[in-house]
Amino acid sequence: MYKMKILFIAPRYTGGIGGHAARIARKLKERGFDVKLMHVPHIPIKNLKNPSFALLSTLKAKMDRENYDIVHAFNVPSTFAMRATKAKKKVLSVHGVYADQVGKIHSTTTKKMVDVAEPKMLKWPDKITTDSKAVQKAYKEKLGFDFEYLPAPLDTSLFKDIPDVPKIENQVVYIGRDSFEKGIDILQSIETQIKGKVVYCTDVSWKDAMMTLRASSLLVVPSRMESIPQVIKEAYYFKVPIVATNVGGIPEIITNNVTGVLVPLNEPKKLVDAINQILENKEFAKKLADEGYDYLMKNFTCDVLMPKYVNFYKNLFKN
Repeated sequence: MYKMKILFIAPRYTGGIGGHAARIARKLKERGFDVKLMHVPHIPIKNLKNPSFALLSTLKAKMDRENYDIVHAFNVPSTFAMRATKAKKKVLSVHGVYADQVGKIHSTTTKKMVDVAEPKMLKWPDKITTDSKAVQKAYKEKLGFDFEYLPAPLDTSLFKDIPDVPKIENQVVYIGRDSFEKGIDILQSIETQIKGKVVYCTDVSWKDAMMTLRASSLLVVPSRMESIPQVIKEAYYFKVPIVATNVGGIPEIITNNVTGVLVPLNEPKKLVDAINQILENKEFAKKLADEGYDYLMKNFTCDVLMPKYVNFYKNLFKN
């Protein structure tokens, strides 16, 4: 049986889209694929991370003598190395509208440069995928590109290493980067009004973050912009109820007052009220948690989604 050879390219293999790449690679290997991860250093300075990664990864791709069946780039800065890689088929995955992300994190000038360059770069791959229908729609309306929707699975087998920790009454947890687009400052501004203790997991290991999540009474996702936060699926698995802002792809995986509670962006009073309602109403909290768990297990586990990834690569290679 032929063993398909695939190269994955990402700025890192932790966090959002990078962690997704690592999970997919691991599961593909279990299914007989030959998957290699390109590891590239970059300059750890805010405005130089992506440019240095794009340059160094492209050089590494040009020097790579291997021929691949498929090269799969994760996030727009990886497209330069993807283009330089010797492969029969090329794939790009995008989680979030890249120009909008740049506009939030960097300068207006940088965003204008991306607005010009991105449409050209999106013509390089044979296929583009996203984990969010909101992102799929945004790129279709903005630039006319057709993205394939491939949801990101949750590898529930990893949770066997998370110990069963006791619940901490009314502990509220935030898990994510300490950055503007994640809205951590919004949560900090209302912290004194919350009827519980807020714990911030911004620079801890995944295992430590999951232990804190498992012990918590509530997860808050106060983001200003998002694709599909993996931490929502992780909270579903541990039956931790969720309050999140109604932005990006979040409403795709949270049904308001059914699997979680959605609040409008920039309305801190409503965010406080939603948090305190769940902390005070244990029956409502349990209903949200149970519904979230059921929704996850039916839609987002590797058992459900990995066959779609296997078929995606096989069909791409055949065609």
